[in-house]
Amino acid sequence: MIRRISNLLFPPKCVLCRHILAKNETDLCHDCRLHAPQYTNSKNNISFLAGWTAVWYYKDDVRKSLLRYKFGNARSYAEAYGRLLAIKIQEDLPDDIDILAWVPVSRLRRFRRGYDQVELIAKEVGVQLGYTPQVVLKKVRNTPAQSSLVTAAQRRANVMGVYSIPDTKLVHGKRILLLDDIITTGATISECAKTLQFAGAKAIYCAAVAAAAPKKN
Repeated sequence: MIRRISNLLFPPKCVLCRHILAKNETDLCHDCRLHAPQYTNSKNNISFLAGWTAVWYYKDDVRKSLLRYKFGNARSYAEAYGRLLAIKIQEDLPDDIDILAWVPVSRLRRFRRGYDQVELIAKEVGVQLGYTPQVVLKKVRNTPAQSSLVTAAQRRANVMGVYSIPDTKLVHGKRILLLDDIITTGATISECAKTLQFAGAKAIYCAAVAAAAPKKN
């Protein structure tokens, strides 16, 4: 009854274009499900990753949606992102993962935002795939947002050495799937994967909600 009343007062909307969903639609409207920019370049190498994938290209309504999620307190989007990301993981990545984890934000950023946006997504992915997400990384220093930096070199320098591993025994010899919200240059996820690999992880994979298109030379 409560859900019915809530749906009448606040009808569910597409997480991308925000159009009201039809009764038979979940997470995405018909047009966005057909025409949202599906990511197809995940064969591009990112250092220290054994493989990775993403749901969409980071542009247009996808970009607007993720900005609302991160900076507009649209935390309810996490369930939709998580469900869609779980499908993509099942399509593109190995199914013998030992640990599901996520790229964490700093304590300060979590305090200011009120939530760790990727942790919320990880919880829903865990529900869909039967994993309990685990903390394998800790961000030990609050750094400027990667989006505020222009060049790939600046982004690499910005995240260098900022992650630590609370329990190296947890990750040693394990195949780890790291989740992220957005991959642009790959600097952040590469630094995370390097940290885990140096601690003895067997293989690190990544899945993100969106990724930027590779720049043309």
